[in-house]
Amino acid sequence: MRRRGIPVGLALVALLGACTSGGTDDETPAPETASSAAASVLDPCPEQLDEPAAGAGAVPALAFDCLGGGSLDLARAPGVPTVVNLWGSWCAPCREELPLLQDLAVAAGDRVRVLGVISRDGEPQAESFAEDAGITFPSAFDGDGELMTELGLNALPYTFFLAADGTLAHTEVGPVDTVAKLQGLVAEHLGVQL
Repeated sequence: MRRRGIPVGLALVALLGACTSGGTDDETPAPETASSAAASVLDPCPEQLDEPAAGAGAVPALAFDCLGGGSLDLARAPGVPTVVNLWGSWCAPCREELPLLQDLAVAAGDRVRVLGVISRDGEPQAESFAEDAGITFPSAFDGDGELMTELGLNALPYTFFLAADGTLAHTEVGPVDTVAKLQGLVAEHLGVQL
């Protein structure tokens, strides 16, 4: 089953538009959302294979729009070994771990993808934190924390290591404190030496 969340800002714009009094020819333009006001500091999510992920059910089959453009569909195979990290600007351990994931993304190049899922957060807060921390790897937006709810999580960070076919190879609960440890997890669970 594939579900896609609607950004809260868009829902509010639609709701406010429906509540106008009408009767005038002067239309007030809708306020811009954070994602339309300026380009994201985050890269767009890459294209995925058009085939289902192997081991369906190991990761909830949810899909999210990415702040930099594109989308992340967890029900589809990524096509290359992939590290998916759930993070939020409110998560203190995430603030220390995300720069390490950025370093991993740079070191991995096109051999391993590093993707984020921004969880239970606001777009402006996530964008601001990403910019301050120098984060550019693609991140999908799950403002309501649907993925966290499906997984029964109350805390972050939480990281999936997915094989190219979408098989869940490993789940890391809690923060990783060095790039070397992240590279070791990639080597051990995804078979890629960085």
